Amino acid sequence: MAGSDVVVVGAGIMGAACAARLGERGLRVTVLEQAASPALGSSGRSAAGVRTQFHTDTNILLSMHSIAEYRTMPQAEYRPVGYAILVPPDAWAAHAAGVERQRALGADVRVLGLQNAQEIVPFDASGLHACTFGPGDGVVDPHGITYAFLQQARDTGAALYTDTQVMALERRGERWHVRTDRGDFDAPILVNTAGAWAGELAALAGFELPVWPARRMVYATGPLPDRRPVPMTFDLSSGVWLRSEGQRIIMGRANPADRGWQGGLDWDWLPDTLEPALTRFPWLEAAGLDRHASWWGYYEVTPDEMPIVGCMPGVPGWVNACGFSGHGVMQAAAIGRVVAQEVLGEKTFIDIDPLRFERFSHGSTQVKDLQV
Repeated sequence: MAGSDVVVVGAGIMGAACAARLGERGLRVTVLEQAASPALGSSGRSAAGVRTQFHTDTNILLSMHSIAEYRTMPQAEYRPVGYAILVPPDAWAAHAAGVERQRALGADVRVLGLQNAQEIVPFDASGLHACTFGPGDGVVDPHGITYAFLQQARDTGAALYTDTQVMALERRGERWHVRTDRGDFDAPILVNTAGAWAGELAALAGFELPVWPARRMVYATGPLPDRRPVPMTFDLSSGVWLRSEGQRIIMGRANPADRGWQGGLDWDWLPDTLEPALTRFPWLEAAGLDRHASWWGYYEVTPDEMPIVGCMPGVPGWVNACGFSGHGVMQAAAIGRVVAQEVLGEKTFIDIDPLRFERFSHGSTQVKDLQV
């Protein structure tokens, strides 16, 4: 039996960040990952956009602090390509209030008229009011970040076990006993960074955690060698997003019905993505679609599409860092620091009370905050 101070379950970007910061604080950390190598789940299949454009202080600050860290991390390969949000009239008041919050907290976010916004990305302006643009937002390499954090964790003595499936969990006295297909582990603290599998991990411990998998598609076009780079762009009226990836455009649109363990690319959802995409961005029609360059992955969603972070009430030694609903890559660096402070009983440097599990029992779930 391998003993440590903390067992982190899941070696995606979130688990890696938590392991690095826990180890940095002097704790002995064991990381368990069911896949053959790290970042093979949601992290490695992310569209990799990062932004500060949210409507709640907690999300804004988590992203701001994470992006600041990614900028100084060579492995993140941070590219400040910008992030444009196209906003219809009926959503403008709430969105403009969010921009004021972002600016008040120090984010560089600009409001552009529709004509000026065309200089960033060409689009059909029908049914839109304005565009907001974060010039410092951008794209990162989730694999690079995950491996960098894991190396930091190893440098503090952390142990990583891949190909290790958690089979059973039991609280014995003051410690979690973790039975896996590669042996047993124990620690007083267990951190749940299992992503789309976070709810299933909690079920092994005997309680319900409202985190579910939701499949998301990333469709890729053929090469467009003569087109200028397109920043991450989100059409709030239709839910379509797109950005450049090399000479291609990648794009997607959330299917609200696509929850559960449904695997593979859903080509039946392609028309529901392409129709609003071509309506808003007619120039896409010249690109064609590259089925071999397209991919899919899971979001880990909660009822209000906000993460669950912090100690689990009534479950001693259990700390959640899951349910990020598409924001995990852009917020992992800050969450790693928050989780380390939570485990050590310190005041977190960002207020995570709005993200705690207790919100579900108190009836204070969050308003969905610019989900892409």
